[in-house]
Amino acid sequence: MEFWGRLIEILDADMQTPKMYGWFHLFFFALSVVSGIFLCKLKKNGEENFTRRLLLVTSVVPIVLEVYKQFNYTFSYDGTVITADYQWYAFPFQFCSTPMYIGLLAGVVKNRKIHDALCAYLATFALFAGLCVMFYPAQVFISTIGINIQTMICHGLMITVGIYLWGSGYVKAEHKTILKAIPAFVACLLIAFVMNEVAYFSGLLERETFNMFFISPHCEPSLPVYSLVQAVVPYPWCLFIYVAAFSAAAYIILLIVMGIKRLIDAVSRRQAN
Repeated sequence: MEFWGRLIEILDADMQTPKMYGWFHLFFFALSVVSGIFLCKLKKNGEENFTRRLLLVTSVVPIVLEVYKQFNYTFSYDGTVITADYQWYAFPFQFCSTPMYIGLLAGVVKNRKIHDALCAYLATFALFAGLCVMFYPAQVFISTIGINIQTMICHGLMITVGIYLWGSGYVKAEHKTILKAIPAFVACLLIAFVMNEVAYFSGLLERETFNMFFISPHCEPSLPVYSLVQAVVPYPWCLFIYVAAFSAAAYIILLIVMGIKRLIDAVSRRQAN
């Protein structure tokens, strides 16, 4: 008991809650970008075997850290007694959780079309999610050292992988890439929808909060901006708007990458002449 209690205390060690754009935030943000650029330089042509290994590593690490997070949220120790209380609101299937599953699947799936679609998702939707949190992490920072490190590494890896997939040319910067990525997003959304309905019909919501992707019609709307839509739009249309909005954001990421690549090509041609 004493050993486990001590372990819980260590894993729950405190720190001063990091500030947005403080040293802690900027260090991990810079690390994610520099790591992505380094990988592009290391493998300029995006070799498939290397990419698959990279996707496995960058999925397993977040999964291990997620296990730590779930352990930390579940167990507490008051000096004499260990208490277990699973926090269903933190179940690991939110939008920002999907890259670790998608990346793992992309690393092992043999079907090239499915593999390419999953990589397209990581380069668009997942990169968007990582950038959102890394640009505005106010709601993810708390006073627990391990949780802050976990969230920075996991969201930072979304940026690292996204930069590598684009920079190495493994994912093509062309309009049809978004058409490959959307089905993967919709599949994740449907899984979240089923989970939310199971939670509702099982009675879980009577005592816990469970709202994967923040789309459950049975929970109080809480996702910024989208919660305003939920308040006035019928639920099926809410889901359509959700898919359309996130797809548009992912497509903007693609357009930005296409623009950057055109600029780089133009500069290269000028230098060559």
